[in-house]
Amino acid sequence: MAELAVDLTYGTALLEAARETEKEDLILQEGLALVELLKAEADFRKFIAYPGISATEKKEVITSVFEGRICNELLNLLYILVDKRRTDRFPGIIKAYRTLLEKEEGVEYGTVLSVIDMDETQIAKIEEDVSKLLQTKVKLTNKTDPGILAGVKVLIDGKIIDASYRRKLDDLSARMRKL
Repeated sequence: MAELAVDLTYGTALLEAARETEKEDLILQEGLALVELLKAEADFRKFIAYPGISATEKKEVITSVFEGRICNELLNLLYILVDKRRTDRFPGIIKAYRTLLEKEEGVEYGTVLSVIDMDETQIAKIEEDVSKLLQTKVKLTNKTDPGILAGVKVLIDGKIIDASYRRKLDDLSARMRKL
């Protein structure tokens, strides 16, 4: 829970800095790329997190690697995280930043339930359709639910859009009972 508060605090500060410099999208793109780099480069990630190396040494390496390659706002964030010994929180901070930015832009998050895993193209199509229906931008994650049988069910902000065959069968069953 404390980690989420740290992520949100730093993410909010990063968003404020981004607004001041009008670099919201740039910081998001570079932040996401840096998260991927940190995932791929385990040795670098361990280096900046290792307590036996001074903050000065870490910042010198960060400067030599990233100066001129990422915006100053992200570079300064990395320096602060090194000083505070919170470099491991960088991915969470970028995630919080992205969520705050998208919320500011009116994006709503939800889940699309399906029998099998959906690919990005299928999810994008459903996002587009649901966005039109709800008249807001929607971002969906996919979860599987074998109880659906076929079709999909979308859960977003307390709303349920049920286009599953399970529902159609339940509706048909209910109508047949009334006869």
